[in-house]
Amino acid sequence: MTAAAFDSIARLVRARSGIVLTADKGYMLDTRLAPVLRRHGLSSLEGLALRLAAPGAEPLAREVTEALTTNESSFFRDGKPFEHLRQILPRLAATRPLGQRLRVWSAACSTGQEAYSAAMVLDELAPRLGGRAAEILGTDLSSEVVERARSGSFSQFEVQRGLPVQLLVKHFRQENGRWQVSPALRAMTRFEQANLLDDQRSRGTFDVIFCRNVLIYFELDTKRRVLEALAERLAPDGVLYLGGAETVLGVTDKLFPLAGERSAHVRERHLALAG
Repeated sequence: MTAAAFDSIARLVRARSGIVLTADKGYMLDTRLAPVLRRHGLSSLEGLALRLAAPGAEPLAREVTEALTTNESSFFRDGKPFEHLRQILPRLAATRPLGQRLRVWSAACSTGQEAYSAAMVLDELAPRLGGRAAEILGTDLSSEVVERARSGSFSQFEVQRGLPVQLLVKHFRQENGRWQVSPALRAMTRFEQANLLDDQRSRGTFDVIFCRNVLIYFELDTKRRVLEALAERLAPDGVLYLGGAETVLGVTDKLFPLAGERSAHVRERHLALAG
């Protein structure tokens, strides 16, 4: 692959998704774009770069961007954010007007394990939440993984990654060698294809937002743009969960870390009200 072809594809992916592909990621393009080349009868990444520069290349550009998006997920990933979620949800519920739903957004939801994990926590805490209804939104750049999340169907390998047996038995049923999420959990969740770089104002306000292990792929300005857009969608006392290697420090002053919780952040406005 020529440097020109790499640069052309990297610029396209960065403009469309914010993902920065450095020169050492050439192997990623070779591996992940090989199926795209085959589907379109292309013999090389140079040919792909030329096709992307031609008129009418929007569907191909979307396909390339989705192919280069990392879709790694597991149930109750890293554990601690969900432990914290169990602690904070009753307090959030207690401060909401009667009848108001609790809203959770799993941004960059991949194949849905994070959203369904949050749904299981909400189900577990239902007696302590005053009978409140809950809505969980999962969004991802990749339409393919959104469809998989929407199906609620997982392999044996996927349910063995982080899902306790008692929750598997309670919330899943086995069908044709796969595990299907229960209707109750599916009723709490919905999934949409969406880009974090787009305008998010139409989504309304959320009590909890998960945006984990996404910012690590962005440059500083894009991190700031995404975090500030998420902060605007977060309730004044709401919580944003980031990945363990991610932080708002030095990026934005619209959020601040919770003491003792590296991956949990709240709105700046909450700090002002608390004072």
